[in-house]
Amino acid sequence: MGLGVRAAPFTYVAHALAVAAAVMVLVWAIHFRGGLAIEATNKNLIFNVHPVLMLIGYIIIGSEAIMVYKVFPTLNHDTAKLIHLILHGIALVLGAVGIYFAFKNHNESGIANLYSLHSWLGIGTITLYGIQWIFGFVTFFFPGAAPNLRRSLLPWHILFGLFVYILALANAELGFLEKLTFLESSGLDKYGTEAFLVNFTALVVVLLGASVVVAAVAPARLEEPQGYAPIPEN
Repeated sequence: MGLGVRAAPFTYVAHALAVAAAVMVLVWAIHFRGGLAIEATNKNLIFNVHPVLMLIGYIIIGSEAIMVYKVFPTLNHDTAKLIHLILHGIALVLGAVGIYFAFKNHNESGIANLYSLHSWLGIGTITLYGIQWIFGFVTFFFPGAAPNLRRSLLPWHILFGLFVYILALANAELGFLEKLTFLESSGLDKYGTEAFLVNFTALVVVLLGASVVVAAVAPARLEEPQGYAPIPEN
């Protein structure tokens, strides 16, 4: 049974929330945390690259990849599929780079790696994301499976993709919580501007994720079947 709503309104909401989340995380990293750096004596500047890339590069670009079929419902299917593939590839690469900067900060600051649930889920999620991308490339792009097999695998590709996306959202929330807890234990005002900014950024990310998931499962047109457009025979 369909949702009875079109995907388009949720894509509009998701885009607005994505812009808001991107601005908020940049304000946090640059204004409150001192900026971004690839190399610096202040290792916190190196860490700041991590949340920026994970949110803007990994989650937001990944969100756009998921919604491309609903944002451009009349676009040629092969073109939409290529855009979907490229955006997910960019999100995967930027996510991996974002994780690298977390390791770089820890290693140069003498902090242990992979000791928290956030770090465990982060490695697991980026690994699953990579597996999903490779599976999609081989099955739906090149060399491509037979049409009947692609049709049977598509629902599982969508389901697993949304699972990985939701896992990434959940881990982002853990990351915000973990970092804010560390800052507050070091003296940051629990009711200060920065603390509220971090919490509201996390809330915006939750709403973004919800909008993307609804857009993904809702039809582009009410008369169409639920989910993505079927893969053509040829």
